[in-house]
Amino acid sequence: MAQSLVHKSTPFILSVDGVSKSFDGFKAINDLSFYLEEGELRTIIGPNGAGKSTFMDLITARTRPDEGEITFHLENGHDVNLRRVREHQVSQLGIGRKFQNPTVYSSHSVYDNIQLSLNNNRGIWASLLFKEQKQDRDKIFEVMKTIRLQDQKDTLAGALSHGQKQWLEIGMLLAQDPKIMLVDEPAAGMSDEETDRTGELLLSLAGKHSLIVIEHDMEFVRQIASRVTVLHQGSVLKEGDFDAVRSDEKVIEVYLGRQARKH
Repeated sequence: MAQSLVHKSTPFILSVDGVSKSFDGFKAINDLSFYLEEGELRTIIGPNGAGKSTFMDLITARTRPDEGEITFHLENGHDVNLRRVREHQVSQLGIGRKFQNPTVYSSHSVYDNIQLSLNNNRGIWASLLFKEQKQDRDKIFEVMKTIRLQDQKDTLAGALSHGQKQWLEIGMLLAQDPKIMLVDEPAAGMSDEETDRTGELLLSLAGKHSLIVIEHDMEFVRQIASRVTVLHQGSVLKEGDFDAVRSDEKVIEVYLGRQARKH
């Protein structure tokens, strides 16, 4: 496991300091610094190629930074240097990631999907010997209630709508009690009603969890965002509340103006 050091008191749960990452000479992330407070819901926007996915990959140790530090601040007053952690250890520490396309077990029920996720952090032997206890059932029902799929408890995941699959995958993350949730374009491909419900779900999770949400839909960003970070060419272009970001001339030029031309 990564080296753990006692840190000074900080409101942050995640600190990214001066991180850079290049691929074949292309600088995908360029001296990026980013700080997430405990319980915060932060939205990240930016044009294609801005470095959003690479940023998520760096936090989850899917790829390593060339320079800089990524620090996970634990509740017990210790720091974990995420540069020294392997990808599978990141989820065990309490950082969960949901990709844009939902990955669920289609031939299993909603209940079983969440139960399987409950086992992810138990280790292979504990999972093989697993016998469901009352606290496990209580946890599964709590998660299903949070994602509003309790009425679909016995429905096969493959029969769910696109939005319901997204909620189920968020529930599968919740079953693992993550401290930080990384969520990639949760509203993509959803109906207006599903989008609204997804926003309500994410807002209900803030405070209990810290969330980083990557999103393109600016109406959805408006619904959920108290603070927005704009990435451009691998760096932070602007950070602030929704109105400050939306009215910024540089953001309009490199991102919002392009969006307007598309529509």
